Amino acid sequence: MENKVFHFVGIKGTGMSALALVMNDLGYTVQGSDIEKYTFTQRGLEKAGIKIFPFSEQNIKKGITVIKGNAFDNTNVEIQAAIDNDIEVIKYTDFLGELLNNYTSIGIAGSHGKTSTTGLMAHVLSGIEKTSYLIGDGSGKGIENSKFFVFEADEYRRHFLAYEPDYLIMTNIDYDHPDYYTGIDDVVDAFESEARKVKKAIFAWGDDPYLRKIKADVPIYYYGLKETDDFQAVNITRTTTGSAFDVLHGGKKIGNFEIPIFGEHNILNSLAVIGVSFLENIDSKKVNEELQSFHGVKRRFSEKKVDNMVIIDDYAHHPQEIKATLDAARQKYPEREIIAVFQPHTYTRTLALMDEFAKSLDLADKVYLTDIFGSIREKQGNISSADLGNKIHKGGSVLKLEDMSPLLDYENAVMVFMGAGDVQKYEIEYEKLLSTLIPNNQ
Repeated sequence: MENKVFHFVGIKGTGMSALALVMNDLGYTVQGSDIEKYTFTQRGLEKAGIKIFPFSEQNIKKGITVIKGNAFDNTNVEIQAAIDNDIEVIKYTDFLGELLNNYTSIGIAGSHGKTSTTGLMAHVLSGIEKTSYLIGDGSGKGIENSKFFVFEADEYRRHFLAYEPDYLIMTNIDYDHPDYYTGIDDVVDAFESEARKVKKAIFAWGDDPYLRKIKADVPIYYYGLKETDDFQAVNITRTTTGSAFDVLHGGKKIGNFEIPIFGEHNILNSLAVIGVSFLENIDSKKVNEELQSFHGVKRRFSEKKVDNMVIIDDYAHHPQEIKATLDAARQKYPEREIIAVFQPHTYTRTLALMDEFAKSLDLADKVYLTDIFGSIREKQGNISSADLGNKIHKGGSVLKLEDMSPLLDYENAVMVFMGAGDVQKYEIEYEKLLSTLIPNNQ
């Protein structure tokens, strides 16, 4: 790939922006195009000096290689221009799959927890060995002569089948993306297909019944809290500053570990990282040191304090993710009231998982819902946030952006904004309202 210029079509996508940053770090000339609306991935690209253009056939010139984002097909004006002028076009997944062959690659797959676990794995290994990584929050880093490459392997539309990693962590299998998958058996089939592409070993969460049935041509190590797990966390203590635990492998203690992050799911994520590190003969004390300096990835339990309120922003958009986020909030703030503000993401998911959403949201002390954030790939359908609110035991009032005043009824509480759409605009509006009540605006 010497002296190549890479043009990313859809460069603001989370995977695309991360890959662009990787290639830029590795010394290649990188540019890209996308919609002109600001996105949270944009800042990292701008800081790296990567040029971002509006879509135009003028961007496509001889001598460049076009990387096509998963969201784009040949009807895109730039893709069409590249085809018409016999310019090389490579799909994002195919390009990444080829790049991974240069490293000991560690993929993280799962219906939930991919980004957090990828971020944790990348953080730990980066502190010990040369490590490149690609995280689904738009973060990417390319280190020359890296030993490891840590990456997020997305199951949506079976995209991860383009990858043949050395190791694969499977955090869970759940029915998500009902706009693509026909049901849970279809999701399991996708994960089974990817499992058969793994070269060295698979690490899978032991409590997942679907993962327990996965067949592969490499060893499968299960991690969890039970004696039936190959890597087991024991002697767990969860406090308002984080969690501590010992890890057993084959009944023998391999180390004591501490994490400054919250929720049982983060203990499980850490176990997966510890397991891979163990197989790669990395000193457990070094792993523990790195774990202790990890403070999360973008849009996963991101906290700020405004007056006497704690405001948490989280990407949670599936019942299991909501449960994990609220569990983490309870651990860190056991004495405070937990208020959930949830933006349902897609009509198809809301309809398919209505009862599960209601059950998870009931773990909060009070629930507010915004209107459903629909996908451009679906029709609205006969479903609304009010329908979900009616199923929530504690009630789920529907909030409107023009009237966020109901949230001002709470003091010294934790306000958890969750969703994969644009729920942050509600959070911003709430913060504005809250700031008007602070004496002298301090």
